[in-house]
Amino acid sequence: MGDIKRNPFPSGDLEALCKVLADTNNGLTGSEIAHTLAQIGSVDTDPMMTKWKRLYNALAEEQNKHQAGNKVLSFIAKALQPTKYINNIERYESILRSINIVLAFHGLEFRDDGNFHTVKPVSSLSEAEKRAKKFKSSVSDRNLHNDLLRFCSAELLQENYFHAVLEATKSVASKIRSMTGLSSDGSQLIDDAFGGTDPILKINAFKTETEKSEQRGFANLAKGLFGTFRNPTAHAPKIEWNLEEQDALDLFTLASYVLRRIDNSHK
Repeated sequence: MGDIKRNPFPSGDLEALCKVLADTNNGLTGSEIAHTLAQIGSVDTDPMMTKWKRLYNALAEEQNKHQAGNKVLSFIAKALQPTKYINNIERYESILRSINIVLAFHGLEFRDDGNFHTVKPVSSLSEAEKRAKKFKSSVSDRNLHNDLLRFCSAELLQENYFHAVLEATKSVASKIRSMTGLSSDGSQLIDDAFGGTDPILKINAFKTETEKSEQRGFANLAKGLFGTFRNPTAHAPKIEWNLEEQDALDLFTLASYVLRRIDNSHK
């Protein structure tokens, strides 16, 4: 966030952040906490305490000393440096979602480009829940695929529709991997699963030329969905899209169609 002085985080928010960052299952290890505190020039005041309390005490000390929350943000940025999680993307995304729910109340979001971004803040938990319910109601009216909300609840709380749709495309990839055992991603994953003369997954009988043409068309449709939201070269400029709710619903509908065809496909 540059040299701008950030207000200290209230104790409850700081505690929530520390519990995510030091979570027993997905959070930082004790040694990672010590290393990251050292990176930001903070003292590990209570190294023998429970991980989240240890982290809380160290960051609270910094906030009290400087009357600012900058060291908290510095710790998050160092701890969630994207390159550290190249081989464990799911763990990274899980931490990121939970961190951003708290940061949303402060008009901030940490993204997988390794930077903080300003977003429309929520002022209360009830407001955040109301936003989510409003969109979920629209999703429910369209009878969209259940996997969609499971993958993007945090983004919907923040009315971050671009990232909500981005998470929806990840649900497509997850579905394909679970059905095929493949480990590739994006267009390559689609080609591996649905391409070739004898595809791993077939959306129809795959006997007539019409059926084979439909298979190819579906693969191109799915690749188009990935290319729009997951292509690394396109991701940077599009990450700031002001995607409206109606557009998000339409794109959710497309993702839902792709998921249903995958559900009904066969090996």
